[in-house]
Amino acid sequence: MVHRRLGMVLALTAAFLLVEVVGGYLSGSLALLADAGHMATDVGALALATIGARIAARRAHAAHRFGNLRWEVLAALVNGVVLFSIAVGISIEAVGRLREPHAIDAVLFGSVAAAGLVVNLISLRVLHGHHHHDLNVRGAYLHILGDVLGSVGAIAAAVVIQTTGWLPADPIISVLISLLILRSAWRLIRESGEILLDKVPPHVSVAEVEARLLAAAEVDRVHDVHVWTVTPGLVAMSAHVVAPELADHPGVLRQLTEAMGALGVDHVTIQLETGEPCEGEDCGEHAHPPVRGAATTPG
Repeated sequence: MVHRRLGMVLALTAAFLLVEVVGGYLSGSLALLADAGHMATDVGALALATIGARIAARRAHAAHRFGNLRWEVLAALVNGVVLFSIAVGISIEAVGRLREPHAIDAVLFGSVAAAGLVVNLISLRVLHGHHHHDLNVRGAYLHILGDVLGSVGAIAAAVVIQTTGWLPADPIISVLISLLILRSAWRLIRESGEILLDKVPPHVSVAEVEARLLAAAEVDRVHDVHVWTVTPGLVAMSAHVVAPELADHPGVLRQLTEAMGALGVDHVTIQLETGEPCEGEDCGEHAHPPVRGAATTPG
């Protein structure tokens, strides 16, 4: 179960948080403190992601199924916003450190960063394979990936400071890590925002959907076609389809459902209508014909 994996990562991250906070404070390293701050947000973000996954798993009541699935997307959006804010804060603090370098205990700095890297790699391994199709898990995955980058950068900065004594290495590494986090956070915010706004998924063409509907036998015209993503991996559509002969409706419905399945649309809702055959200039795809029929929603 996804929520169990998220729970494991949450426990592991929370357990190491205190170690990194104390180590960052004692060593005086901005990169380590920034990574500790990021890890603190990870605890909250992973908790939110775990709650979102648990709610999404409650599908016993079909009337609430879509709403529950949207919790995953909402959690991913919050994760992205938090990541973005943390990265901006790190960059601002790094600029101040470049102007006024602080003394750093490089040995303690590097040791804590190395331990953090091990913990983060274990967390990534736990979540690996689930982040490709689940936006909520991807949000958590990106949080941990940001920590991995932070740990690697911190280790590099510790080595430079220990061998050369060049203190600006710490804030410079922090800025570079922040830029990588900002890029991932923005992508997560954009993708989750597009889903919450019910935008047409990028891999589906509304024109192609309309063409497939019109290609079915006995279909005269279609209108009010809508396609959206409920949650990553679940695309839904609805449309009004005019099939003049009422007796043809069962066969037409099967054809339409199969045509949508071929396009990767999982949840199909078709309003089958009857009306006079369409002729002339008024026969548009979005024309509203006389209606006498019933809504049909194959799950």
